Amino acid sequence: MIAALNRLAQALCLCIGFATFTHANDLGTPQGEIILTVTGQIEGSNAREAAVFDLDMLRALDATQITTDTNWTEGVHTFTGVRLDILLDHIKANGNLISAVAINDYSVEIPVSDAEEGGPIIAYEMDGQPMSRRDKGPLWVIYPFASSSKFRSEVIYSRSIWQLDRMEIRQ
Repeated sequence: MIAALNRLAQALCLCIGFATFTHANDLGTPQGEIILTVTGQIEGSNAREAAVFDLDMLRALDATQITTDTNWTEGVHTFTGVRLDILLDHIKANGNLISAVAINDYSVEIPVSDAEEGGPIIAYEMDGQPMSRRDKGPLWVIYPFASSSKFRSEVIYSRSIWQLDRMEIRQ
């Protein structure tokens, strides 16, 4: 309950930021529910010291698909989302580490060096359908596990955070 109230307070502060702060690097304004907030070492923002995205804003970035099996689902699935490197470029991230946090406050650290072509995506669809919270959504960091043995390790599996809702870019 406290985590939910904290997220509500954060969303209200961000909404106030939309109305009162002009940004030099406009990323657009979310029209729907904010599902991802990125803070820290970024130059691009659309809220006070943050880049916030609704689902349509993420879909507007170049979509990438990864077809793979996972340790948490049965069979092979096709995940659609934005490549992590594209998102980081979009917000002009300047750090070396991503602190990724889920809706339930579970957190992992992902090195920015993972964000490369052929690397992870922030998935917002599985098999062409939006992912509900029950299905590990609305956002899930997916690596192309089936494409290379370098993605099939406990370290990489631990970085595959689901129910992602915020990231902080750090040095």
